[in-house]
Amino acid sequence: MNQYFATVARGLETLAAQELEQLGAHSVEPGFCGVAFEGDRTLLYRVNIWARLPFRILVNIHEFPCLDAKDLYRGIQSIDWQKYLTPDMTLAVTTTGKNDRLNHSHFTSLQIKNAIVDQQKENLGERSNVELHEPDVRINVHIERDSCTVKLDSSGNSLHRRGYRPAVGAAPLKESLAAALIQLSGWQTDQMFYDPLCGSGTLPLEASLKALNIAPGLFRDSFGFENWLDFDLSLLEKLLQEAKDSQLDTLPAPIWGSDRDENIIEQAINNAQNCGVDNHVWFSQMELADVVAPADSGILFCNPPYGERLGRDSDLGAFYKLLGDVLKQRFKGWTAFVLSGNKELSQSIGLKSSQRIAVYNGTLPCQLMKYELY
Repeated sequence: MNQYFATVARGLETLAAQELEQLGAHSVEPGFCGVAFEGDRTLLYRVNIWARLPFRILVNIHEFPCLDAKDLYRGIQSIDWQKYLTPDMTLAVTTTGKNDRLNHSHFTSLQIKNAIVDQQKENLGERSNVELHEPDVRINVHIERDSCTVKLDSSGNSLHRRGYRPAVGAAPLKESLAAALIQLSGWQTDQMFYDPLCGSGTLPLEASLKALNIAPGLFRDSFGFENWLDFDLSLLEKLLQEAKDSQLDTLPAPIWGSDRDENIIEQAINNAQNCGVDNHVWFSQMELADVVAPADSGILFCNPPYGERLGRDSDLGAFYKLLGDVLKQRFKGWTAFVLSGNKELSQSIGLKSSQRIAVYNGTLPCQLMKYELY
């Protein structure tokens, strides 16, 4: 059994822990901005392919007591780096956390890199180069009080970048957060799903990937672990094939998105084509004022502008009031979820929420508000 750690957005730790358990992880422990768990190599690959909420899956390789730069250098040198790295492979070091004597992450990262390449030069006469953007091996080091944990990043680029979305609107929602909000809502895939402010389509697209049982990892070019010395290609190919075979052919219920901006709807359709769901999800250009319920019941989801990123706008109060009126008058029998990063504006909706869940959109504290529209 290996020790793993999934990094996730703040506030989503418990939700991510549930997802990891469903994927077969053992000894699952939610922490701060992440979840520790255990498993074998198959689980590591499977989680990278299937998990919708984490950013990165890290593998613990060593932990040692560490008070200062000397301890750090010695501790890093105590690892046999030939197991993980040959001199023709590039590396990058990311450091998080700090203690009294190691409180400058750039210096700490430099010290770690030196310890690794000094060992290589001594043993092999050659050393790895540092490559910050697309390294072969990403090393992640966390310092907390008098302890240092060394991990390898198995994911490569952050898993929230699914790869289906080159086109994003002005204030995009991360795919992993969209997936988390959908999970928080308790939406069942046999309920209709509609986002009347869909932007480049992230919420409807994540809903359709879930409803069609499509693994988000299928859109990625590669994972970090594919460069590792112990990489098992046939295992990865087998798991990717299993993922492809488990996709459903049709949506259990319709998934729709609309937005006032024609160009952004084109982006959404483009993104839907990139993940192969353009025949399933329906996108259309429509003003919020013209929106009507497309069915007797369902889940309406939206992430209206907060005024934070899209410029201060005196019309936003009126826009939120319109949203409230549309929900009240035209969506009886539905349940609505509105993500809001602005308390004042969300009061303009003029409906009483039956539940509020605190979430972070990046660093912005937000609330996911639930409205039962009887």
